[in-house]
Amino acid sequence: MLATCLLFAIGALQQDSPADHVMVVINQPSMESVEIGSYYRAMRKIPRENVVFVDVSRTEEVTESEYKSAIEDKVRDAIKKSPHQIDYIVLTKGIPIRIAVKTYSVDALLAAMDVPFTPMNNRPDEADIRSRINPYYKKDEPFSSKKYGFYLVTRLDGYDVNDAKALVDHSLAAKASKGPFFFDEAGNRNGSGYGDMQKTLAEADQVLAKKGFDATLETTAAFVAPPQPVMGYASWGSNDSAFSLDTYKKIHFLPGALCETFVSTSGRTFNHTTGGQSLIADLIANGVTGIKGYVSEPYTFALADPSILFDRYTSGRNLAESFYSASLVLKWKDLVIGDPLCSPYAK
Repeated sequence: MLATCLLFAIGALQQDSPADHVMVVINQPSMESVEIGSYYRAMRKIPRENVVFVDVSRTEEVTESEYKSAIEDKVRDAIKKSPHQIDYIVLTKGIPIRIAVKTYSVDALLAAMDVPFTPMNNRPDEADIRSRINPYYKKDEPFSSKKYGFYLVTRLDGYDVNDAKALVDHSLAAKASKGPFFFDEAGNRNGSGYGDMQKTLAEADQVLAKKGFDATLETTAAFVAPPQPVMGYASWGSNDSAFSLDTYKKIHFLPGALCETFVSTSGRTFNHTTGGQSLIADLIANGVTGIKGYVSEPYTFALADPSILFDRYTSGRNLAESFYSASLVLKWKDLVIGDPLCSPYAK
């Protein structure tokens, strides 16, 4: 009996922790990247051998050749050298977000760097889309890079270092709240392909209500800020004809909250700017824990389906699993922001 107990204890000690499966990528020339990466590693206790330093331009755009040599090749090599199975890759502010000219997301290309197909043409047809389907789409099980052949890449970013570090703090403070969750339909998005995305807001509301969560579906033509901090949010952002930036900046979040906005260029920059479509950086500054954005036009097929996103999250999947399960394609325009390990509803 004693020998059995000792063997069990030794096995438990040797078992990997979730942090062992995370690789953190830091851009050495960027003090912001170094500070954020170091903070995340310390707070999540990421093994030293799972940290890789790259040397790449600090601009938001990077050439395809520099991305390949300075980011992809370095990360792939570090994964091979790690004694752990890497399932998640966390990028930090100061690493470019977009490939110049072709406008693909750096994060999306890195996630599927070992997947044999090329990125879609920027004006894809149905065949292009069908041949780039994310194999984890709609799945509800723990993610494994070994099983699915790619990685879940997220990013710690925002207007400044404090915003990016707050993503980590909110993740660690997250609790399994019953809500509220808030979904805001747009009065001008009921026709054509937009109507299908509009329906996912009502479906998300119904899914959560059936599970006993506090969910609200706003169906008026107004663009409305929830009256209190929320655990989840989805809307059309600036694509809502009634959009107000002042109202948008009044949306606040509980620790652990996830969000999607149906906005084509919501992740085009993490620098303060005026004009253009609404930015996810404003919601990061308002305390969201996880959010998805797009560096250039992704079309509606690539948006995260909130009915899947919030169902998976409240069923116990982590932040990264939830966003990727809700996203149809790989190697495209997506950015997933937040600590991949955030999982307040885990059993």
